[in-house]
Amino acid sequence: MPMSELGMYAARSKKGKVREYAEAFGVALVIALVVRTLFLQAFKIPSGSMENTLLVGDHIFVNKFVYGYHVPYTKGRILAFTTPKRGDIVVFVFPEDPSKDFIKRVVGTPGDVVEVRQKTVYINGAPLVEEYTRFADGKNTDGFIRGRDTLPPVRVPAGKLFTMGDNRDRSYDSRFWGFVDMDAVIGKALFIYFSIDWNRGVGWTDVGRYPELVRWDRIGRVLR
Repeated sequence: MPMSELGMYAARSKKGKVREYAEAFGVALVIALVVRTLFLQAFKIPSGSMENTLLVGDHIFVNKFVYGYHVPYTKGRILAFTTPKRGDIVVFVFPEDPSKDFIKRVVGTPGDVVEVRQKTVYINGAPLVEEYTRFADGKNTDGFIRGRDTLPPVRVPAGKLFTMGDNRDRSYDSRFWGFVDMDAVIGKALFIYFSIDWNRGVGWTDVGRYPELVRWDRIGRVLR
């Protein structure tokens, strides 16, 4: 084969490779977008309201399809496998600011009567067993705060949820701003895929110490 033809063949081969890589990248991007839109979405925990279940710096995956999909400008959900249950950890659009996503635990479902007496949650008159809670100010107090440590009985309306953070003394939740609309729920928290503690004082110049910040024991932890 003449040298000129060899050069043309090499150029075509190179273009073919570039096109192949571009197509592969495009397909991977489409798949990633479909997965993110329909199935899984990653979230980072920015506050301590769910301690010790979730810590600041935990990165989690959320199952977006288990509760079905909310069609914009409509009520209700389609293709739902189940509905949020008491004890589920859910991500939802914050009622007071739709630009923010919140993560809390479902405490009350439609029809439940929720009451808080001296930090203990009662559902339909019976105390709720909660092994996951944390009380930063102590479990028992004499001068408890109305609205946080005590809450008169409230019935959860149809299509709504009552949610609370596991860190009961450090959570801004349904005790203060009311119910979560079922249509505002994004999905159910699945597991921690990465966790890092940026509060250990390692600067950007100390790159070699970054592995020390990773909470290796939390990676892969299933959320319950």
